[in-house]
Amino acid sequence: MHEVIPGARITGKVLLDDQDIYAPDVDAVALRRTVGMVFQRPNPFPTMSIFDNVSAGLRLGVSKRRDLADVVERALTGAHLWAEVKDRLKKPALALSGGQQQRLCIARAIAVEPEVLLMDEPCSALDPISTLAIEDLIAELKDRYTIVIVTHNMQQASRVSEMTGFFTLAGAGQPGVLVEFDATSRIFSVPSDKRTEDYITGRVG
Repeated sequence: MHEVIPGARITGKVLLDDQDIYAPDVDAVALRRTVGMVFQRPNPFPTMSIFDNVSAGLRLGVSKRRDLADVVERALTGAHLWAEVKDRLKKPALALSGGQQQRLCIARAIAVEPEVLLMDEPCSALDPISTLAIEDLIAELKDRYTIVIVTHNMQQASRVSEMTGFFTLAGAGQPGVLVEFDATSRIFSVPSDKRTEDYITGRVG
């Protein structure tokens, strides 16, 4: 998402299947079909219907309306939203509740069948009931997708993840560093670094 931001600069590598996604020969459009993104706040396309939101990423690759409808139904079913919206697919996406909008955004992301699904604080703007629904959905989706979730909610991290990485600032004015990465059960029981222990126990942060 950085190539259109004036002054943005990237160093280092991010590897997906041993390919640096920032290499000059990487097709950004093709990459976005491989890596889906769900943002902190639900962000359905405001002028589009529920159907058009889910199908937005598919329109370049699916030629028949019937095929498109089938994929939209599968994606909404996968996001546990189909039963709630199947009779109002032409209604504006913004008419949905916050939790429904976030599940719609998840449906939009998985409609193109990515390899990786990135989630940035996907429940921070939601109520506890909607949060539980999203967490249950994550638990189901991780059988089909590699999911990377960023969260400051320690309880959520311990509930939904299998592996956990702890990031923190190296110091004032310095970039962040990966302190440790391990199985979630180990991170939350016997972390190897005191900085991790201090954070998860609430001494800092």
